Formats: sequence, C-alpha cells, structure tokens
Amino acid sequence: MLRPFPKIQLLMVWCFLLMSSALLGFLSLPGQARAHELRPAVAEVSVNEDRIEISLRLAVETLLAGIDQSQVADTDEAPEAEVYDRLRGLPDRALAQMVEKRFSDISAGILLEGAGPLRLASVDVIAEPDLELPRDTVVSMSAELPPGTAPVSLGWAARNGGLVVRHGEGPNAYAAFLQGGEVSAPLPRSGAVDESTGAVFLRFVVEGFEHIIPKGLDHILFVLGLFLFSLAWRPLLAQVTAFTLAHTVTLGLATLSIITIPPAQMWLVEALIAISIAYVAIENILRPKLGWWRILVVFGFGLLHGLGFASVLGDLGLAQGQFILSLIAFNIGVELGQLAVIAAAFALFALPFGRSAIYRRVVVIPGSVAIAFVGLWWAFERSFM
Repeated sequence: MLRPFPKIQLLMVWCFLLMSSALLGFLSLPGQARAHELRPAVAEVSVNEDRIEISLRLAVETLLAGIDQSQVADTDEAPEAEVYDRLRGLPDRALAQMVEKRFSDISAGILLEGAGPLRLASVDVIAEPDLELPRDTVVSMSAELPPGTAPVSLGWAARNGGLVVRHGEGPNAYAAFLQGGEVSAPLPRSGAVDESTGAVFLRFVVEGFEHIIPKGLDHILFVLGLFLFSLAWRPLLAQVTAFTLAHTVTLGLATLSIITIPPAQMWLVEALIAISIAYVAIENILRPKLGWWRILVVFGFGLLHGLGFASVLGDLGLAQGQFILSLIAFNIGVELGQLAVIAAAFALFALPFGRSAIYRRVVVIPGSVAIAFVGLWWAFERSFM
C-alpha cells in the first residue's frame, strides 16, 4: 500500500503543477519577449595582403538611435527608446538608405588598428515583418592595408556593446566575444590567428566565469537558493551535483545543435529559469528537507539553465577546431563561478550565523522570500513585458 504524501509535499507538487500549467499557457502566446533585448553584433572578417573585408551583422537601429549599450540591456530601458522604435518601424529600404547616409557615424565607432579608413560596400536589411522582434542588418565594408605583413585588430567603442569577431575557416578559425572597447587578437593577412591552446582554454574559462559573476544574476540567485536549503554539506553537494550534471548535458546538446531553441522562443527558457529561482526559494520555506523530489526538480531546472548557458556560448560561433576545448573550458568557468557564489555565501552567512538558533528565521526565510519575489517578477517580466 502506498503511503500518502505529507501535506507540505502535496503543496509543493501543486505549486510545481501550477507553475508548469502557467508556462504551458505561455507557449500559446506569440513569441514576443526579449524582442527589445540587446544582442552582440557579429563581424565576419577576411584579411588578405592589401585589404580587410568586414561583414557586420547587427540591429543597426541601436547605433543609429545612439543607445549606449554599455549601460542598458534592453532598448526599452534606454532614453532613446522612442527613437529606436521609430527607426524599427522604417521600411527596409528606408533603413538601408539611412545607413548609407550615416555610415561615417557608424564607422567612427569601429576600432580598426593597422588599416586605413573604412569604406561602405553594401547594406542588406533582412526583412522582419514583426515589429516586436529585432531586425538584423548586414553592413559590408572594407579598408586598405599598408604595405607589409603587419596584422590588423578589430573591435568597437564601449557604447556599442558586445561584438563577436570571427576570422578564418576550418579547425584553426578564430572566434572571440569582445566587450565594447576591447579589440581582437591580431588577425594575420594569411594563415590563422596565432593563439595557443592554453590561451583559448583560458579565454573560455574566463567567459564562463563571467557569465556567472558578474553577468548571471539569475544563475547566482538559483545557486543561492540551493545554498539556503541546508547548511549540511550532503544536501548541498547532492543539489549542486544534480544541477551541474543537468546543465552540462543541455549545454553540450544545445551547442552541438542536437537541441535547438528558436531565437523567438528563448523568452520561454528565460521565463522558466526565473520560475526555477522562485520555486527552489519557496520550497526552502515550505519543505526544508532533502528528498528525491528536490533532487529531481533541481535536475530538471538545471536542464533549463544549460540552455541559457548554451545561448551565450552559441553567440561565439565556435570553430570546429576549438569546439570541444572551448566547451569544456566554458563549463569549467561556469562551475568556478558557482563555487565562488557558494563560498561567498558561506563566508557571509554560514560562518557568522550558521550555528545560531535564529539562522533559519533571520537568514534562510527572509533570503528565500526575497529570491522568490525576484524570480516571480522576472518570470512575469520575461513573459509579458
């Protein structure tokens, strides 16, 4: 005879089913969210003996509107939001003509070292009839190189946000995600970028770590939710292990394109990640005992977080020769970031207050309530705003 679930466990199952039902409802909504989220531009670069050619794919309206992308993550947050929306509403041909007219303004923000002035070759606006979604424009340009064999470097101004630079083809191709204001490694006129295996490994470890600290506030809150569940090392180890295994699986599968999420539906993954944050925090309050249900839920939510990690790694367009190395390095960076969060939480909360009888009352419950509210707000914001 099966034993009935305790009332608290039944309540948590009910909460989980309610959240899942709400998300199934979200699926029926048009792909909308993150429509105004700022994304990194992608520069495909070709260098020969006397010329550099650049194909830059970006939401060019952000540059034309003058949005400082180092200060905001969404066009709606920018003071120039109305200007952006007006530009987004332009017909494709009108936008292309504006890019041609204002190319000098755009090129002024491109950092090109070791080459002459940039010249516009063509503008191709990729049609996107849904005005709630960003529209890509491919701006092709070139510059003359001085005599000699000196390499060139490419980047752009800090206010332009992130930039992915790709150079070369095959196993030795170069791909780097640059923050605004940074420039690429020297790009040779012939052959591949001279970047050692160790340099590639370190670069992606740093990128993975930075995706947690300081960029991954949602992942930080989820890990803090796991930490607040219990001070005992076994429950924490079980949860972190389940979470790590799960996000490693989906990170690998998504990066290999075995699992694919259409960009227009990434909002759903982000909303689910937000709900995962709220759920673990609520369970900390209502059911602070480790069981198979908690491990299963953490594993399931880890699968979602892996998709979020993969969307970041996918921006780099990893070259074949770097793929396995960079995937492993990025994942190591993510794990180091998670461990840093746990170590900081242990030092700030567990060491000074962990042995106190009021630890749960003054740390766990208030902390979990705050995390739950943030997670629920993000879920609403990412789904409907």
